Amino acid sequence: MNADNPNPYASLKPVTQIMTNPHFTSIGGETAITQLVDKFYYYMETLPEAILIRAMHDADLSHTKQVLVKFLTEWLGGPKIYSAERGHPSLRKKHMNFPIGEAERDAWILCMRHAMEDIVTDATLRQQLEQSFFKTADFIRNNQ
Repeated sequence: MNADNPNPYASLKPVTQIMTNPHFTSIGGETAITQLVDKFYYYMETLPEAILIRAMHDADLSHTKQVLVKFLTEWLGGPKIYSAERGHPSLRKKHMNFPIGEAERDAWILCMRHAMEDIVTDATLRQQLEQSFFKTADFIRNNQ
C-alpha cells in the first residue's frame, strides 16, 4: 500500500463481473436470440445439406425452438431460464439418442452460420460465436 493509492485492489472488478459472458447483450438479448433460432430452423428446413438433422426433429418445431432460445439465452450470458426449468444442460447426454457424426455436426454449423449471417451484424461476434458453436457441436458428436 502506498500513500497515493491506499487500496491497491480498488480497480479490480468482482469475480462475477469478470466471469459474465457479454455475448447476450452484444447479440441483442432475447429478441435477437429468438430471431437467430427462427432463422436457424428456417435453414434446417430449406438447406439440402440439413436433411439428416431435420429428420431428427419432430415435425412441429415449436417446443424445440423454445428450448433452444432458453438454452442460448443462458449460454450467451443471459438469464438462467434453461437450467431453472430443465436442469444442467448435459448436452452430450441429451443428444445420445441421435447419431451425430461429422456430417451432422457440419450441417448444424452450416444452418447456424447462415442464421448468424442474417441476424448477427458484428463480424467479430459472429466469428467468436461460430468458434464456440463448433466446439460445442464437436463435443456432442457420438458417431464417428
